[in-house]
Amino acid sequence: MRENKKLINAEMLELTEKLIYVNRVAKVVKGGKNFSFAALMVVGDGNGLVGVGLGKAREVPEAIRKGVAKAKKNLKEIKLIRGTVPHEILGEYGAGKVFLRPASTGTGVIAGSAVRAVLEAAGVTDILSKSIGSNNPHNMAKATLNALLSVEGLEEVKAKRNVDIKHYQLNEMEQ
Repeated sequence: MRENKKLINAEMLELTEKLIYVNRVAKVVKGGKNFSFAALMVVGDGNGLVGVGLGKAREVPEAIRKGVAKAKKNLKEIKLIRGTVPHEILGEYGAGKVFLRPASTGTGVIAGSAVRAVLEAAGVTDILSKSIGSNNPHNMAKATLNALLSVEGLEEVKAKRNVDIKHYQLNEMEQ
């Protein structure tokens, strides 16, 4: 399955950067231990664009810089309706699963640290989430991104099911 890639120029946007997790890795060599760092970063514009990146380097600032650069390369556009997702979704990555459920206005972001960082960077203001399986920050962040990318809009559902959506649009406007 090939997805249509729409290039997003990160330089033109005002993006927020958030550090999700820093991991210190030690490699034992003849002369002692060599330490390196891996930084998991999320960037987003708070208006439906979000990207996750992992940077690795010998020093933390360099790992963060690389993570931000990778996250900017991997910016994706997501569909939101009034600051929440339009339907329940389950995102998976590795052993981690994230269940996202739409919430009414004023609920806030009910989520753990890695999931919360991705949702807030994307511009989600009201949502309920549950992490299932692995609680590894890398898996949680990627599972959240996969869940947000699998959101379907009304037009996509109409095309897939060959159904008239006027009835559903009226109900949405009443709410």
